[in-house]
Order: sequence, then C-alpha cells, then structure tokens
Amino acid sequence: MARSGKAGAAVWAARLAFLTVFVINMMCVVQFVLWPGGYTGAYELSGVPGDVAVRGIGIAFAMWNVTYPLVIFNPDRFRTVGWIVLAQQLVGLVGESWILSTLPAGHDLLASSILRFIVFDGAGLVLMAAAFFWMLAATRHKA
Repeated sequence: MARSGKAGAAVWAARLAFLTVFVINMMCVVQFVLWPGGYTGAYELSGVPGDVAVRGIGIAFAMWNVTYPLVIFNPDRFRTVGWIVLAQQLVGLVGESWILSTLPAGHDLLASSILRFIVFDGAGLVLMAAAFFWMLAATRHKA
C-alpha cells in the first residue's frame, strides 16, 4: 500500500538512508574484491595472502549487505529485516571498536583504517536508525 504525506515521506527517508549505506558498502565490496592490493597496506598485509584477506573482507561485506535490498524496496513491509540490518550495523560497530581497543601501540596506519570503518558504521547506524524510527512512528496507526 502506497503511503502519502508524513508517512510516505518517512518511508522514503528510511529507503534512502538504507540505500545510501548500501551503495557505499557495495562500493567497498567492489574495490576490495577487484583491487585488493590498493588496501592491503592499510591492514599491514602484503602479497598474495594480503590480497586474499582483503578480498575475503570484501566478500564478508557482500554477505552482510544481502539484507539491505528488501528494506530499500519496501522498508514499511520488511520492518523485521530493517531491525536485522540495524543489528548487523551495531555488531560491526561494536566489533570494530573492540578490535581497535585491543590493538597494541605502534600500528597507527592500521588503527586509522579501523577508525574509518568505525566512523562510517557509526554514522550509517545513526542515519538508518533515525530514518527507521521516524518511519515506525509515522506509520504506527496508518496501516
């Protein structure tokens, strides 16, 4: 059922928030899978093992993102999947933060690479959650 007014705007905001994070994530997937050598140094890796590790991270990103299209297509209908995406984003943020907190001194490049993921995942979580909660509130009694 198509929504109009504030409910329709909230649904579109949720759709666009999830789409924004999805597109950036998929850009990372493509870059990590096709051109891993450009990223191995940031993770203190090199050679074939480094390429394989970075490609593996790219594949993991792709796996993580298979939930997004349903929410992007219809966030109001696929609310449960929206909750799953938010949970995945939170797991990533907490996990990355934990990894950074356990990193010994002297790995500044690695720490900055992890910090970029923390910043992006935190911002993505805030963006998607804000739009998702707005949609939930706007559509609560409009079904």
